[in-house]
Amino acid sequence: MNKKISLLIVDDEESVRDSLYNWFIEDGFAAGCAESAGAALSMLENNHFDIILTDIKMPGMDGLELLKRIKTIRKETIVIIMTAFATVDTAVQALKDGAFDYVTKPFDPDDLSHLIRNASRQIMLSQENEQLRQHLSLEHVEDIIGNSETIREVLHEVQQVAASNASVIITGESGTGKELFAKAIHANSPRRYFPLVSVHCGALSESLLESELFGHEKGAFTGAVYNRKGRFEMADNGTIFLDEIATISMKMQIELLRVLETKNFIRVGGNKLISSDFRVICATNRDLKQLVEEGRFREDLYYRLNVVNIRIPPLRNRMEDIPELVQHFIKKYCLAMSRNLVGIEAAALLKLQEYDYPGNVRELENMIERAIVVGNGKEIRVKDLPLQKEIATISSESLEDLEKKHVLSILNKYDWNISRAAKALQVDRVTLYNKIKKYDLKQG
Repeated sequence: MNKKISLLIVDDEESVRDSLYNWFIEDGFAAGCAESAGAALSMLENNHFDIILTDIKMPGMDGLELLKRIKTIRKETIVIIMTAFATVDTAVQALKDGAFDYVTKPFDPDDLSHLIRNASRQIMLSQENEQLRQHLSLEHVEDIIGNSETIREVLHEVQQVAASNASVIITGESGTGKELFAKAIHANSPRRYFPLVSVHCGALSESLLESELFGHEKGAFTGAVYNRKGRFEMADNGTIFLDEIATISMKMQIELLRVLETKNFIRVGGNKLISSDFRVICATNRDLKQLVEEGRFREDLYYRLNVVNIRIPPLRNRMEDIPELVQHFIKKYCLAMSRNLVGIEAAALLKLQEYDYPGNVRELENMIERAIVVGNGKEIRVKDLPLQKEIATISSESLEDLEKKHVLSILNKYDWNISRAAKALQVDRVTLYNKIKKYDLKQG
């Protein structure tokens, strides 16, 4: 999401703090924890939290007193009280002192999530008039590089569709950056304060995809040792991005159609009907219409998804963007590798502009990364690039080897902190986990 809702959990029981922290981090919030009211007030001196979830019964200052202190510091902060000692008097007093609501222990995490989402929705609505852009002014598109007419036309389409709730299919060849445009649509939509949840359908088997999308209950299958939210559930009030949608099985197509029509689903192994308000954006490098004609993709699902179609142009159709893309990737990988290049020599840039890039922007990015790895000068030179005869035959295996080395170097640089490494690589945590599994990377 563009701006994550920040949440502070205040409870003197470590097990409660840890379980709630993990639950809400998975739900897409920026979460923090404090073991006492005093610790919470200290954190509030230097940090902003949109929502504070506090126990009422704690050693020292209790939750009601903390509520009063918070409201004197920042009146608009939403405070929710947790208590195992609920009485009518306690609840009325908390609400009278400015609490948004209260919950009693033990509580159903799903019910608490619903309450927190309602609070988040109030925050979003209160900021909507100020934040929502009505005119041509796209935000958070820094990674969409280029000023060609074709790219400006696509960005105009992004702006037009962002404010709506319509389903979108983003089409384009592999490597054109379809996920970047999905992120841009979400970041400029009214849903931007809630999660953008990505699922790379082509990387998962049917059974894994079902669990990933719908979640599962503890004991649903071997290895299911706890309840797990599905991606549709995580995307409540936000957007779900289904990449490589053409790869899903006919069975999953039926399940997906049902969820899109009802916005209801059941976790694998469960029996509780769960509702989620999400927008769906899909991406594919395949011709879905042709797959429909061949009987390999359901026609009703195709029309449900294909309300708006945005096609991303291949790099060969916007060659004027190459100099800007090259500078962007030089800056990106110099920062990642602690190099200090000043740019690229004219002859090398000309060579890059003579190639037609079957792998599109991703291939150009790999070339620049490789040049920075093998080069030792102050700028990228012709000798740092693949020879002309090699450019056309550069194998995916060699690019994968380069990616494997780069991912491992970033993981080691951040001591295998997945969140920091994913941010440095500019991918989400799921994608990074998939790459670790794909390349069988080990910490050591």
